[in-house]
Amino acid sequence: MASNETFTVGWICAIQQVYEAACAMLDEDLAGPELAEQNDSNTYFFGRIGKHRIVISCLPSGQRGTTPATRLAKDMMRSFPQLRFLLMVGTAGGVPIKGRDIRLGDVVVSEPNADSGGVFQHDSGYQDRGLDRAGHLNSPPAVLLSALPEVKRRHNNPARYGGIDQHLKLLSEDSRFQRPENDYLFKDDSYHAVSEKNCSQCKMKDLDVRQPRNLKRDVDVFYGTVASGNTVMKDSKENYVSYGEMEGRYVLCFEMESAGLMNDFPCIAIRGISNYADCHKTDEWEYYASATAAAYAKELLLVVKPIKAKPLFTDSMIAEIAASIRHRIDSGIILDEAALVELLQQPRATEMLCHKESSEHEGSETAVGSINSFDSTTPTVILVKQLK
Repeated sequence: MASNETFTVGWICAIQQVYEAACAMLDEDLAGPELAEQNDSNTYFFGRIGKHRIVISCLPSGQRGTTPATRLAKDMMRSFPQLRFLLMVGTAGGVPIKGRDIRLGDVVVSEPNADSGGVFQHDSGYQDRGLDRAGHLNSPPAVLLSALPEVKRRHNNPARYGGIDQHLKLLSEDSRFQRPENDYLFKDDSYHAVSEKNCSQCKMKDLDVRQPRNLKRDVDVFYGTVASGNTVMKDSKENYVSYGEMEGRYVLCFEMESAGLMNDFPCIAIRGISNYADCHKTDEWEYYASATAAAYAKELLLVVKPIKAKPLFTDSMIAEIAASIRHRIDSGIILDEAALVELLQQPRATEMLCHKESSEHEGSETAVGSINSFDSTTPTVILVKQLK
């Protein structure tokens, strides 16, 4: 049974399809903690990729947007204090413009550039044309940005590295995650009938005819700016022209969660393109785009070097060690100074030790406070002051 302190990577899934794909990417399922942390309503799945110990969670059913994402991330980081970074994985609406041939099933990864930190909130204000420029957010952490060049190199060398293609095979027996046939991109002046769930009634003459891509892989990966907000973007004319080009941000896609994370958590956005950011919405590519995003996330983790989680002292562990220290002091046993220094560097250690002894010495409860507020004759206070 693994403890909370042994997990070092958090993986947040925007939708159910991504959650299932993420769990399928694990090299091994792990048994996590038996009990939930207080005031944490998230449900977690635990596993391993390479030597990374990962905790995965999905946004609550029926909830989308920045607020649920922020709440989930906050509780995850509090319950698992050794998490180095978070992966925000989901689907998005792509923004293909001239010179940038984004297609359904491709992956977009947030990467900082001259215009943004990789993610910005497009609905943090209002302008008559284009996007609000006040929504700048932080960049992904250095440990992830430093891994991107190697991920790109491997992706460009499919003969040697299986990469995304290899990881997708983990879902090859699940028909829901297979690549659909039709990738329709309609012209900007083509509008979708609101009553229709798919584009079967849309005019084929309005299709934007594109030539087959000459790629080494079926899935291409784009790096740059992700627009995030609490609204689904459906106006193709507005998105492609005003958002994609006029603002100079060169937005790659639109999604609904990452803006809730980037300023407060070490995070990167990974998005599979399941639609285009226009009015022609369909669910046909949702599963496959979820799979490609999860496959990229796995490839990224295989490049990032794992670290050994440093054990943290819990209150119960501190209390147990405190009793041992008190017994050794009372018995006149010589203490290992190096070991004591490591223990006493823990934020709660000296407080608990001194509080215990002061209570016993005075016969009443003593408020926990600075080391200097305790009776200077208690053994632990003397010891702590000597070691400090």
